[in-house]
Amino acid sequence: MTTPDRPPAQGPTATPRTTTDEITPAPVTNDRTDKATTFLQAHAQTDTSFTYEEERHVLRRIDTRILPLLLGAYFFQQLDKSSLSYVSIFGITEDAKLVGQQYSWLGSILYIAQLVMQPLAAFILVKFPNGKVIATAIFLWGSSQAIMAACTNFQSLLGLRFMLGSFEAMIAPSCIAVTQMWWRRGEQTLRTSYWNAMNGITAIVGSLFTYGLGHIESEVMFKYQIIFLFCGLLTVVYAGVVLAFMPDSPMEAKYLTEREKVIAVERLRANQMGVSSGKWRWDHVWESLLDLKTWCWFVIIVAISGGIGTFGSLIVKSFGYTKFEAILFNIPFGAIQFIVIIASGWVATRFKHKGLTIAGVCVLPIVGTIIMLTVPREQKGVLLFGYYLVSCMAAITPLIYAWQAQNTGGDTKKKCTSGMVFIGMCTGNIIGPLLYSVDHAPLYRPGLISNLIMLVLVAALAILIPFYLMFLNRRHAKRREELGKNAVLVDESMMGKVQMESGKAAEIEEAGTATKPKALEEDNALRDMTDVKNEDFIYVY
Repeated sequence: MTTPDRPPAQGPTATPRTTTDEITPAPVTNDRTDKATTFLQAHAQTDTSFTYEEERHVLRRIDTRILPLLLGAYFFQQLDKSSLSYVSIFGITEDAKLVGQQYSWLGSILYIAQLVMQPLAAFILVKFPNGKVIATAIFLWGSSQAIMAACTNFQSLLGLRFMLGSFEAMIAPSCIAVTQMWWRRGEQTLRTSYWNAMNGITAIVGSLFTYGLGHIESEVMFKYQIIFLFCGLLTVVYAGVVLAFMPDSPMEAKYLTEREKVIAVERLRANQMGVSSGKWRWDHVWESLLDLKTWCWFVIIVAISGGIGTFGSLIVKSFGYTKFEAILFNIPFGAIQFIVIIASGWVATRFKHKGLTIAGVCVLPIVGTIIMLTVPREQKGVLLFGYYLVSCMAAITPLIYAWQAQNTGGDTKKKCTSGMVFIGMCTGNIIGPLLYSVDHAPLYRPGLISNLIMLVLVAALAILIPFYLMFLNRRHAKRREELGKNAVLVDESMMGKVQMESGKAAEIEEAGTATKPKALEEDNALRDMTDVKNEDFIYVY
């Protein structure tokens, strides 16, 4: 296995790791350096230190430009993907003459396409400008959604759903890549929760769209065709917005001044993850595949990706509500998702324990699933309450996205690990809808029982994974000692300003001497190094 170029091991008198904002730029000669290193080297004659107020100003500019674009991209991806669930109660099975498991296959084929496309998506995100990749993907899947309005049988719907999934395969990995590229690790969990919470907003807005469009009577188009066309055309328009306003990286953000670009890049050094290299590294690929963490994220995401999303409206309808009531009852479902996703992201950020947060969130859908399995169908209000509790399961997904992203370093490895997570999501979503069937109505017991088992598994794994991450941190600490570095490091990427100041004092006390700024060629932070190879990388729980 090829290992990245790095400085030679330091002796006992080596300068300890810096924990200050200021750096001393120096020439870097390494064909595997990150683009951010090259950028900072080009600004070697400028002052790269910054104040807390300057950093907050840059962070606000990033939040007001990049975050809204991610929110919109994820909203339209979820809207178009979920449109099949919305039209399920408006007679698509009858109008398109779907029989047996054909409706389930329309749900699964999208994830089969996303699964197949994930390796290519990872490669594209490493090699091509991320902003333009996102805009192109949005345009192509929006076009596929609009064209789907012309489909009137299973075969044509299946083909277009496959195309839709192929282009949508880019968006969630892109959102994670952009989040890693623009925000510190301590800021990433909440930002990931923000854009993933668009699932809840989509359930609200999509339900209202569907409710209104479902009242349109046409002699030319079926109701599902009207809904598909409307959603697709909206998405195509939004692609132009992203193309115009989404920068490819902090180094290329035209809306930032040169000073703000330097701060935006410099503040990311604490992540120890790199920013963007543009180079595909096969050693990163193999390491990702052999990394136990990767498979832990994979198993969890498979377990929580089920068919209850595709069959949600049908399940509510089975409680005895009309088709329009079933649509409207999805609105509180979306509101609960939105609130729980944001709240769980805040809790995980505040207490810095994603594993325990995930285990706690699992309790709610477990209780909801038990209610839906045991309560008689006559008690519609109780069943609806159980269904809403199950919606809290959506909060687990962004926590897994953020958890794996914060514990992975190296440009290619970051994209490959995210790709593996999304392959897991696709696998779960392929299997999940097949566990539900219209033939199992109105109880849907096989699907609900499988969801219950998977949720218990997720809670158990979420409790166990932090112990493995602790082991990895101890291994890195031992490696740092062997290299003559401080065994104890302060993880500034997960800290606020006040915490950073107290942490710096603790590290100085541990080292027995004042720390000095690190030059670029001595710092692993912006090298294209994986978390395993970078002994300065600190895993978060």
